[in-house]
Amino acid sequence: MPEYEFVDVYVPRGVSRKDATRLLTDHAEYGHWELHRLSLLRDGSRRVRLRRRIIRQARATW
Repeated sequence: MPEYEFVDVYVPRGVSRKDATRLLTDHAEYGHWELHRLSLLRDGSRRVRLRRRIIRQARATW
């Protein structure tokens, strides 16, 4: 089963949809994050949870 690490990003109410998209695209493109969950809060802000897979290397035996 794959293991993931998570990061929460808070996008305030005044940020436009275009700017929020650009922010999340930059996280995905340069940090290899993918969207896990997006919550639209009652005040108009967004709470976004991103995840990326943890790749563990097997130790080499001599």
